[in-house]
Amino acid sequence: MKFIEVKNCYKVYKNGVTAVADLSVNIDKGEFVFVIGASGSGKSTLIKMLYREEKPTNGEVIVGGINVAKLRNGKVYKLRRKLGIVFQDFKLLPKLTVYENVAFALETMGLKESEIRPKVLTALEHVGLKDKVRSFPNQLSGGEQQRVCIARAIVNEPKLLICDEPTGNLDPDTSKDIMKVLEKINKELGTTVIMATHDKEIVNRMKKRVLLLENGVLAGDYLKGSYKAHESN
Repeated sequence: MKFIEVKNCYKVYKNGVTAVADLSVNIDKGEFVFVIGASGSGKSTLIKMLYREEKPTNGEVIVGGINVAKLRNGKVYKLRRKLGIVFQDFKLLPKLTVYENVAFALETMGLKESEIRPKVLTALEHVGLKDKVRSFPNQLSGGEQQRVCIARAIVNEPKLLICDEPTGNLDPDTSKDIMKVLEKINKELGTTVIMATHDKEIVNRMKKRVLLLENGVLAGDYLKGSYKAHESN
């Protein structure tokens, strides 16, 4: 049983644009997979279908045994609690400390402080920010803010971490640091990581499985280390 199964998916928006066409792909538990392609290739639509921001027009999207495409709107929160999501923009709450930002999601789930504290500190330790618990977002660098976002995404120990252009606002050196954090989470926690990116240098350096989308179609599925991005792509 595959951890993620996308079966014959189509996504046609109300304006008539077909974002994804007859897309099928399987992802195993514990894999690290890049989703790449030019703007408009369908990669963001695929990512959004995985966490049910978008529903396919036709086809199935199964994540951890849950048919996301058929999930009722009122049940989406249950799916999201099993996922970690990291965006390009940090979406941190400016008036909350690092600790409070990471703890917030657990508080909304009704966990007690005695349960929250060890989870938050463990997550911050994984991203190398245990010494920043009392800092506020405006006291952190861009890279540190993104690490807080990653800690927030993994605090509930999700089986799947979805990253949508997580290095898009960061310089190359900081991007390398973020990728080391994501690789560590993948290896040490066994978390499945799916990352959409435009960054060819990261894709070339990391040597992971690569899904290449072009005009909503799967144009290539490259095994670990077999894909080399070129500037012309």
